[in-house]
Amino acid sequence: MNTFSNAFRAEVVRMARKELKPELQGMRKAITSHRSEIAALKRELKTVTSQLKTTQRQLKVADTTKVETPKISSKQLQFEFNAELLEKMRAALGITRTDFATLLGASALSVSKWTSGGVQPRAAQLAKIEAVLRMGPQKALKTLQKLKEA
Repeated sequence: MNTFSNAFRAEVVRMARKELKPELQGMRKAITSHRSEIAALKRELKTVTSQLKTTQRQLKVADTTKVETPKISSKQLQFEFNAELLEKMRAALGITRTDFATLLGASALSVSKWTSGGVQPRAAQLAKIEAVLRMGPQKALKTLQKLKEA
């Protein structure tokens, strides 16, 4: 009896697999197409996200370039960025670009690019540069010394 029941069970399993095989193949094809669609959508999402970030960066740059240097009353110096003036001020103080960067709270590379005229500083840095140019050599050197000690 065991042999018959084992044979019957095996036949039922075989018939069930035979019946399910076409349905499973259709499902497998659907799963494969869904996976490829998901991959394509992920690639598209990545591209659109990248474009969005690029656009946001461009908008930030456009906003910072639209910011004009503030007009200051006649009692104060009207400040426009000048790379040569910045380099002359640094040379007059007798300090290195690294020390000048410390005084301005910026990196030495940024100061180098500003003094060479390759890059314009941002609005926040323009305010710091203006403040340093106004403080005079003695006060600038004292401030630099305090910053180095700290």
